[in-house]
Amino acid sequence: MILHDLISYEHLRLIWWALLGVLLIGFAWTDGFDLGVGALTPFVGRTDVERRIAINSVAPTWEGNQVWLILGGGAIFAAWPQLYAVSFSGFYLAMFAILMALILRPVGFKYRSKLENPAWRNAWDWALFIGGAVPSLIFGVAVGNVLQGVPFRLDQDMRIFYDGTFFGLLNPFALLCGVLSVCMLVTHGAAWLAVKTDGPVHARARAIGSVTALLTLALFVLAGAWLYHGGVDGYRFASEAARNGASNPHAKEVVRAAGAWFDNYQAAPWTLVAPAAGVIGALLTFIALRLRGEITALLASKLAIFGIISTVGVSMFPFILPSSEDPNVSLTVWDSSSSHLTLFIMLVCTVIFLPVVLAYTAFVYRVLWGKVEEKDITGENSHAY
Repeated sequence: MILHDLISYEHLRLIWWALLGVLLIGFAWTDGFDLGVGALTPFVGRTDVERRIAINSVAPTWEGNQVWLILGGGAIFAAWPQLYAVSFSGFYLAMFAILMALILRPVGFKYRSKLENPAWRNAWDWALFIGGAVPSLIFGVAVGNVLQGVPFRLDQDMRIFYDGTFFGLLNPFALLCGVLSVCMLVTHGAAWLAVKTDGPVHARARAIGSVTALLTLALFVLAGAWLYHGGVDGYRFASEAARNGASNPHAKEVVRAAGAWFDNYQAAPWTLVAPAAGVIGALLTFIALRLRGEITALLASKLAIFGIISTVGVSMFPFILPSSEDPNVSLTVWDSSSSHLTLFIMLVCTVIFLPVVLAYTAFVYRVLWGKVEEKDITGENSHAY
């Protein structure tokens, strides 16, 4: 027996669907609070020192946290090439806006302290705000559009045609998801600042985070109600899915139907754990921030992120990118993956190297744990931003 046949094609596809979710959640857990802190910087700090405290709470780790974004993009490219091709070409301008915003973050970190001019530093603080808020918004808008279906089609030669526009992405439901994403990550950033800082920055972060935690809860419930009451159609199979066959999006029939994104919850009630985690996590974050339970708030924020992202994946399964133009060519877990051998080789590499990434990340956080104080950034030998 060939080694890669030890795991069936169907199971490998399912494993990589789950691993993609792990990478997205890992990115939101780590780089998510970096984005949140960036968006909060002009508001939690009223003096230059206070803003530097906020910035230096993420300065040692933000670069490493972006590994999860790179891993996620790489996993999509290698495991789901058609998903990569459609999303990165169809959402090209949106991706470009994310890239430009993310570039502002390292530039802001590096250039902010080059001059002591208040106007100079204030401008870079707002650049950091853009670098945190814009990607958070666009990531959510992208998810909102995926839930509605993306206007693409495939011809018989598997050539991709995207018929949407950039401004077409900015529809009401997608914008709701975008604002939800911003609130979720700002809450995560506020919980991080509550752990890493003291004094005025700590107090303002708790106050803002309490508000955004409630907004996260309200917007998450509102988005679910919008889907449930037929404001956005879901997608379901109208034919049998070939789970172990060759990847061919044409080899199925799909229909759009109101409420279809709730089919999985009816078929497997245990999957309700995902939305429940989103609701409970957001509520616990609010309570913990109000009661000064900083570590609890950070863990609860992670629970909320896990629940919200998992809810999208569970609701859509096995769809990963439905087509509003031609539902029959919607990309699913079963018909848009790489080959059996490719998925197996990638899994072996993941089993070897992912624990190394996790161990190194844990070591870095352990070494750099502790609150950022004024004396840490104002000393003569300080290397802080």
